[in-house]
Amino acid sequence: MEKYAIKGKTVQAFPDIPPRTFDLLPRFVEKFGKKKVMFANKVEGEWKKYIGRDFVKMTDVISQGLIGLGVAKGDRVAVISNNCPQWNMVDFAVQQIGAILVPIYPTVRQSDYEHIIKHAEPKIVFVEGSLLLNKVKGIIEKVENKPKVFVFNPVTGQLTLRGLMVSVKIDKKSLAALQARKDDVEPEDVATIIYTSGTLGTPKGVMLTHYNLMSCVAYYGPHYPVPSSHKVVSFLPLSHIYERSVLYTHLYLGNSTYYVENFGTIMRDIADIKPEHFTTVPRVVEKVYNGVMRKGDKLKGMKKRIFHWAFQLAERYDETEKKPHRAYRFKLYWANRLVFKDVRKAFGGRLEFIISGGASLQPRLVRLFAAMNIPIIEGYGLTETSPVIATNSLALGIIKAGTVGVPCGSVDIKIDPESGEILVKGSPVMKGYYKDEEQTKIAIDENGYFHTGDIGEFDEDGLLKITGRMKEIFKDSMGKYISPALIENRFAESPLISSIMVVGENQKFAAALIVPNFENLKTWCEENHIPYTTNAEMIKVKAVSDRYRKEVDSYNKFFGDYEKVKRFELVDREWTIEEGEITPSLKLRRKIIAEHFQGLIDGMFAE
Repeated sequence: MEKYAIKGKTVQAFPDIPPRTFDLLPRFVEKFGKKKVMFANKVEGEWKKYIGRDFVKMTDVISQGLIGLGVAKGDRVAVISNNCPQWNMVDFAVQQIGAILVPIYPTVRQSDYEHIIKHAEPKIVFVEGSLLLNKVKGIIEKVENKPKVFVFNPVTGQLTLRGLMVSVKIDKKSLAALQARKDDVEPEDVATIIYTSGTLGTPKGVMLTHYNLMSCVAYYGPHYPVPSSHKVVSFLPLSHIYERSVLYTHLYLGNSTYYVENFGTIMRDIADIKPEHFTTVPRVVEKVYNGVMRKGDKLKGMKKRIFHWAFQLAERYDETEKKPHRAYRFKLYWANRLVFKDVRKAFGGRLEFIISGGASLQPRLVRLFAAMNIPIIEGYGLTETSPVIATNSLALGIIKAGTVGVPCGSVDIKIDPESGEILVKGSPVMKGYYKDEEQTKIAIDENGYFHTGDIGEFDEDGLLKITGRMKEIFKDSMGKYISPALIENRFAESPLISSIMVVGENQKFAAALIVPNFENLKTWCEENHIPYTTNAEMIKVKAVSDRYRKEVDSYNKFFGDYEKVKRFELVDREWTIEEGEITPSLKLRRKIIAEHFQGLIDGMFAE
C-alpha cells in the first residue's frame, strides 16, 4: 500500500479499492447495508431516495436493455442531463457492459453539441427531458449513424428510460449474458470519454480508463477521512470528471448523495439536508460569501458593528497556525458565539468542511471560512488526470491558502526548469485523446509526463502553487511578461467585482474588462442615491466609474508598475456558458470574450 509523506506525516491509500468503477455498487450494498440511501433527488418538491439494493437492480436492468439494443463492448453511449440518480444508473449500466459513457454538458453551445455527437458517434443518447431534447434533436437527426434517443422524463412520442427498463425480460439467460459482459471488462479498458470544455479551440475527447478513475479514488480520497454516516449535497455537473470522481469516492466511503439542481435553492436545500461536507467551485463560495455580507449590511446599529467586527477579525486568521495567540482566540470565541454560529446554521449546522476545485479560490475566503470553523480544502487537477493530482489535506492537517496542497501518492509531479510548466506522470493520467494521436503525443511526452499547460512552483513547505497558464501569459510592448490569472485572482477579492479579464498583449500597458457584482453595485447606488434603469445605464454613471477607478487603484498596489491595470471598461452583463464566454467549470474563454467585446478592448488602447 503506497503512502505519501511530508514533514514526517503520511497518508495511506485506501485498501481494497475495486478494479472497475461499477464494482463500487455491490461493495456499497455489502459493506454499508442494502437499505442505505445511495442517491436522492427532489421530485415535485419531495426527496425521492434510492436505496443501494434497488439502485443496483435498476442499473442491471438498464444494462440488459442496452445489450438487447445491440450495444457492444467499446460502443459509445452519450448522456445529456442535469444531475439525477438516473444519470448515475446509466453511467454504471454502460460501463459494466464494456461500453463507454460520453457525458455532455447540458449548457454547451450548439456547435459543441454538434462536434461531440459527430465525433463520438454514440449508439444511444440519453436526454433528461423536452428542454434538452429540443436542443439536440436537430443535430442527432443529421448525423450519419443516427443514434436511438431515450429520455429520463416523459416526452410525447419519445422512447423513455422507464420504457427501456420495462421491456427487459429478466431470466437466467439474460442474467448470465450480463455477468459475462461484466467479467469481460478489464481495468485498462476505457470507461468514459469526456470532451474538455476547453478555454481554447475545439473540445478534445479525453479517454479515461477504469484504472485511471479508481486510482483517483484510492489516492485522493484518503485525504478526507470521513465516516459512512456522512450525507453530501451535489450540485456541480456530473459531466465534469471532478464531481464524478468525488461521487465515486462517496460510494467507496458509504456516503449518501443528495442532488440539488436549482442553484437558486442551494442554501435552502443544504439547510434541509444538513450535509457534513460537499464539493464546489470558487464562484459558488464567492456568491455564498457575498450573500452573507449583504445580509450583514442590512443590519442596524450595534448588530451591524458586531457583524463587521467579526469578519474583519476573521480576515486576520492564519489557517496554518495550530494555536493562535490567546487574545485572538478570545475574540474569535465571541465572534463565533455572536455571528459565525448563524452562518454555520445556514449550512445546516453539521458542515465539517468544503472541498473546492476547478479554479483558484481567493486566499481571503480560505481564511474567513477557516475562522468560522468551516475549512475549505483546495485541490488541483485536470480532466486528463482523472482529475485530482494534488490537494490540501485534512488527514495531514494541511490547509494553506494560495496552495493546492500535496501531490497525491500515485503521481510524480515536477516543474519544468525552463518554462515553469507543471508536468505529471502516474496512474491517473489519461489513455489519450479519442481519435487524435497527434494531440496525444503533444500532451504526453516520450517519458510519460503529461504537460498540464499550468505554471506552478513548490513553496517552502513542499506545497504546490499554481501561478498561471502557459497560453494565457503574454508580453507587453516592452517585453515584460504579464500573468493575467495572478492579477485577476487578486482583483476578484473585491466585493464590487464579479469577473475580470486582463488584456494587453503587445500593448504599452495592461487593461481589463470588468463585470461588476451587480447586486453589490445596486446596493451602493441606492446608498448613494444614484438613479438608474438598466445595468447598461448604471455603469455609465460617472460616480460609478469613479468608484471602480478607486477600487482598481486599491488592488493595483499589489503589483509592479508594468502589471498595474491602467485602464478598464465595465461590462453590462455577466459572462455566460450559453454565450460560450465561460466553460461549464466557470473558467474564462478569453478568445471568445475578446471577440464579443473587441470594441471595448480596442477603445482602451486607442491613443
